[in-house]
Amino acid sequence: MTDGIMSKAATMEIPINGNGDTGTLTEDESLEQDLQQVMVSGPNLNETSIVSGGYGGTTEGIIPTSTIKGPAVQYNPSFLGLRVFCAQGQGFHVKYHSPRRPFISPSKSAASRIASQADMSSGSSMHQCHSNSSMTSEELSRGLAIEKFDSVKKWGINTYKCTKQMISERFGRGSRTVDLELETQIELLRDTKRKYESILQLARSLTNHFYNMVQTQRALGDAFSDLSQKSPELQEEFGYNAETQKLLCKNGETLLGAVNFFVSSINTLVNKTMEDTLMTVKLYETARLEYDAYRSDLEELNLCPRDATTLSRIDLAQQNFHTHKEKYEKLRADVAIKLKFLEENKIKVMHKQLLLFHNAISAYFAGNQQQLEQTLKQFNIKLKSPGSDKPSWLEEQ
Repeated sequence: MTDGIMSKAATMEIPINGNGDTGTLTEDESLEQDLQQVMVSGPNLNETSIVSGGYGGTTEGIIPTSTIKGPAVQYNPSFLGLRVFCAQGQGFHVKYHSPRRPFISPSKSAASRIASQADMSSGSSMHQCHSNSSMTSEELSRGLAIEKFDSVKKWGINTYKCTKQMISERFGRGSRTVDLELETQIELLRDTKRKYESILQLARSLTNHFYNMVQTQRALGDAFSDLSQKSPELQEEFGYNAETQKLLCKNGETLLGAVNFFVSSINTLVNKTMEDTLMTVKLYETARLEYDAYRSDLEELNLCPRDATTLSRIDLAQQNFHTHKEKYEKLRADVAIKLKFLEENKIKVMHKQLLLFHNAISAYFAGNQQQLEQTLKQFNIKLKSPGSDKPSWLEEQ
């Protein structure tokens, strides 16, 4: 009977449905049930790779596999990954293939704990980095604040001493360092600047009035020329007057070029050269006031009793005094040099400009057109064409 069952098992596939139900037990299905019982109640299949036709390791009833003949038929039951190899009429053995290891999802509590630890570690590193950067920024801010405080403190002390010295000088109770020669030159420069500003204002006024006169002469000449063409009986008289006004207009434009050059040169001398020298004079006067303030402070400290605190204050006052003394002497030398060069430059500029103004005015009112043009050539003055002030059509685009 066993040989018959094995013969059938070798030539047919034993059906097993997905749920393991066998339904009505036939002879073949009984063999399948016996096999399942053997595999379930047998040794642990996870530890045994090959189970050969028996139970508990006994040799009773073992069908030797060495005697299997003929082609092997593979049987694939659908549970526990078993494979049964049978041979026709000889025997069988069961081979177990380990199924894939199932995927185990991590615990939610463990995952949250790991994430919290990672956040704590990253947070601690970021906090350390942030604390280092904040310490650096705090140190920088503290250094800037200390520097500003020191500068404000020095400025406050210096302003207090200078104000005190100024009030003392105003009320005649404080001494003042005076360089008589330099002070005289400075006052002369200020007076000269005021007078030159007056000349500049008058020259500009003359230029504006003369420009309006030239424009009136041009309009009058155009009117005479138009009437000479429309009045045949007075054509000659209107023509003479038109030519005269046009000539006066041309000479007036030449004179305007000379006067404008004169105004420009005086403006440069007054508002640039003299103003630059007066700015140096202002710095010199400030340095003189600071020098006298620290000198008076040192003199007051020298009158106090000599103790440790007073001696340290005297040393500091002496240092400040020598510093401001050097600054005062340097600026005094700068002012003396600038006044000297300014005087030389002023003489050269005014000599040229006064000669230009005289020759141009004389030639114009004398009606000497040739002499007027020669004056402009002598001083390298180029007249602008009537439409040169307007931008070109390319520049307007």
